[in-house]
Amino acid sequence: MAGARSFAVKLLGRMESSSAYSNLLLDDALSGSRMSEQDKRFASALFYGTLERRYTIDAVIAVHLKNPKDKLSEDVRNILRTGLYQLLYMDSVPDNAAVDESVKLAKRLRNPALAGFVNGLLRSFIREGKQLPKGRNRIEELSIGYSCPPWLTEKWIKEYGEETAVTMLSSSLGQAPTTVKANTLKMPLEEIESILKADGFKVTKADAAKEALSVSGGSIEKSRAYQAGLVHVQDISCMLCCEALAPVEGETVLDICSAPGGKAFTAAELMNNKGRLLAFDLHENRVKLIRKGAERLGLSIIEAKVNDGKVFSSDIPAADKVLCDVPCSGLGVIRRKPEIKYKSPEEFARLPEIQYEILSVSSNYVKPGGRLVYSTCTLSRAENDCVAERFLKEHPEFSEGELPEKLGEGHTVTITPDRFGSDGFFIAVFTRKR
Repeated sequence: MAGARSFAVKLLGRMESSSAYSNLLLDDALSGSRMSEQDKRFASALFYGTLERRYTIDAVIAVHLKNPKDKLSEDVRNILRTGLYQLLYMDSVPDNAAVDESVKLAKRLRNPALAGFVNGLLRSFIREGKQLPKGRNRIEELSIGYSCPPWLTEKWIKEYGEETAVTMLSSSLGQAPTTVKANTLKMPLEEIESILKADGFKVTKADAAKEALSVSGGSIEKSRAYQAGLVHVQDISCMLCCEALAPVEGETVLDICSAPGGKAFTAAELMNNKGRLLAFDLHENRVKLIRKGAERLGLSIIEAKVNDGKVFSSDIPAADKVLCDVPCSGLGVIRRKPEIKYKSPEEFARLPEIQYEILSVSSNYVKPGGRLVYSTCTLSRAENDCVAERFLKEHPEFSEGELPEKLGEGHTVTITPDRFGSDGFFIAVFTRKR
């Protein structure tokens, strides 16, 4: 496993200097690796786990430094991080192995003092019973326990209350489930389920959304069902968003920020592949992803095109239904992309204005009596409720729409991860009056 540990340490270093998502960075690194499948699994778990628990681990490192002002090199810090992650969260790794392998990695830096430093800190942590530092207040206590920066812990408590915030913090850790939307235009749900089971997947019906299946036990993208266009991967929250849009056959539907296309695929299936669905993205390479997915699923009504959602286009037709799933901070998908929580709140400051701009432009395409859905995969009042409230206030030609009964009364809903086991999500429904 030495190669796997070294791989994880190097990748953590690349992560800190890259703007790429962790899953894309890992997939790219693994594709060029000669490690065994067992080592790849270990390296992936160590990389993701250390990234996910970084705040907690860094708090441990801080209290074990003799001089808190000491600055550690990136390599040494990441060696310590992976070593501490193994000690705290990988029960299958003996303590001695975690320490010894970390020391070996430090020795490669050709500085004997660094190897001794790593050995001393890790063994001191073990001697003291692997105790996590105690926070000076409730915010710090929760932040260390759930490995979440204090600014985000405080934000969620302020906006959603402590009980809900703690649930959100807990749900932000661990592996996210894989759910797929069955393409029943090609085959009945039960037959698709049988094919997946025959290929070794554990499959259960996810009752929260239509034709949803929860799958585990392998790579769904390599399955017969996926390659034959019988399923596409989609979180429950996204399926519920499409149900809120409620497209029906024969309608004209727009998906303004569509790539990689999952919601467009579900909408087209809800329309029985009859009507017209225009799916847009700003970048041609992402538009190609939509086209490729639509072709695999046999969804001929989808027209994927390049378009800037912030700029009105007279070439876009009036539509019965318009979905505006805008770029957001992604605070609802932290368990899939743990690096998101380490961004600074300043990086998200401009998003509400961009989101509002896209929503306002998109509203021009809605026919009288038509439906407009605004959605995000974040848990932030500024990006969710505030944008929706501003839109209604400044667009009197729209009124509150209705959510599906399963999502409750009113025209907006914040889906927290504990509700359906889904990602965190926000949906607002509007109806055009004139």
